[in-house]
Amino acid sequence: MIFIVVKFPVKPEYADSWLSHVEAFTQATRAEEGNLWFEWSRSAEESNTYVLVEAFKDGAGDAHVNSDHFRAAMETMRPLVQRAPQIVSTTIEGATGWSRMGELGID
Repeated sequence: MIFIVVKFPVKPEYADSWLSHVEAFTQATRAEEGNLWFEWSRSAEESNTYVLVEAFKDGAGDAHVNSDHFRAAMETMRPLVQRAPQIVSTTIEGATGWSRMGELGID
């Protein structure tokens, strides 16, 4: 599984409307065959920062970054962010999705 977290430092004037600007990208990515999840959150510490947590099946990352909707999204986002987003991207061998957190096992 390819696991990616990206922090988007959004310009203050776009912070409240960010999700509407990335809606088409979000929906198109979620519809990709290899997408496992694509979830936006707003930082509790930095209100102008959005955090994207996404995952893809092994081998599906290239199709995502080479898609028309990815290229269009980069053009849409470019004028809305303060600086280049920060990213962590890694492959987690053998993983296919979320696991149960045993330390807080509530049944």
